[in-house]
Amino acid sequence: METSSATIGVFDSGVGGLSVLHHIRRTLPNARLIYVADSAHVPYGDKTPEYIEQRSHTLTRFLIAQGAQAIVIACNTATAAAAASLREQFKLPILGMEPAVKPAVAATKTGVVGVLATIGTLESARFAALLGRYGEEVEIITQGCPGLVERVEQGELNGAQTRELVARYTAPLLARGADTLILGCTHYPFLAPVIRDVVGADITLIDTGAAVARHLQNRIATELKSTTNSDNSVHFYTSGDAAHASKIMSILWGEAVTVLALPQPYI
Repeated sequence: METSSATIGVFDSGVGGLSVLHHIRRTLPNARLIYVADSAHVPYGDKTPEYIEQRSHTLTRFLIAQGAQAIVIACNTATAAAAASLREQFKLPILGMEPAVKPAVAATKTGVVGVLATIGTLESARFAALLGRYGEEVEIITQGCPGLVERVEQGELNGAQTRELVARYTAPLLARGADTLILGCTHYPFLAPVIRDVVGADITLIDTGAAVARHLQNRIATELKSTTNSDNSVHFYTSGDAAHASKIMSILWGEAVTVLALPQPYI
């Protein structure tokens, strides 16, 4: 399928998935993109897997109703909770996220990898399987990061509170010798500059957004039928406050955007 003809639906618990959307736009510059920030329910990290699964199905139904031909779950926690059931119910390409343990294992020189993630991701069976697969090769240290998602949702990317949280969460990982840190939540790449400033230039930061975009490109090429549509517009929705979302998402997207409220049945 020509990349110009695909309509891609992307959702996250909030605005963090825009970090993945940036990679998708660079990889598929002519695709039509539809993004949903489920900000009325953010953060997913402290919700039950059942709750997250229900929201993921609701948002996927909305995106398909808007013409999405492929879905990207731009959220590690939602991937762990809902990717399997979404793939069972919906017959279209559905791509998810997971902490990039494999490239981190390849990158580390000290043999110690730190994982910054939400509690929901760290407690998931999917992440446990990753640890089981790679944990014998290197020491993998996990760190839950309550509060970081909320800082990004408020657009507080470099304030004193954000910096204090980053320092608190990275310190124990560095103390144990980690030279590679996995950004295990799609919100965290927006904090990469302050994380870099706190941990120093010698620490490798791993983000999986580019790999997901490349995988999406391959899935589109092999699984979707070709069409002549060339609409490369980007549409933004939120289950939260649309005015606030427009302000924050304009900052994170890098240009002014208008965010629409999700229709009532999907909130």
